[in-house]
Amino acid sequence: MPEPEPLMSILVIRGPERHDALTSPPPPLPPSVLGALVQRAGCAGQTLAVRSCASATEVLAALRLANEWGVRATLLDPGALTDHPLLQRAVHGLTHPYVEVHGDLGEHPHVLPVTTGRRLAVVDGYGARSYALALEIALEQLGCAECECDVHVGT
Repeated sequence: MPEPEPLMSILVIRGPERHDALTSPPPPLPPSVLGALVQRAGCAGQTLAVRSCASATEVLAALRLANEWGVRATLLDPGALTDHPLLQRAVHGLTHPYVEVHGDLGEHPHVLPVTTGRRLAVVDGYGARSYALALEIALEQLGCAECECDVHVGT
């Protein structure tokens, strides 16, 4: 019997803004950005889901589930967790490629170490458009970047 299709083929994981007792989930992506991401993924024959996490525990659980669900690519915004050793270990254990995303240039002075997992790229400094650029990189890696949608990522 064939395995069931995953609920999504691309998972966006957004980490908490701060790494302390006052952690909070990142602000939601603007509806226009989220809609454009879902539409672009759909045009490429992929599905997309977003998980905004308020703690390191939630990010780690999302990464574990990404493997279990057979996700094909992850767009990972680690937020304030780039130096968290458990996050680095969990990312190293991903069975699929990921793109590291940071919306604002200089907001997060650190990125995950180069040797952490199957990272395709780091997208930093384009605000919410960073996610669109990261999605294009993931779709290119998956071999499904060409589609009828005319999406331009610009500044």
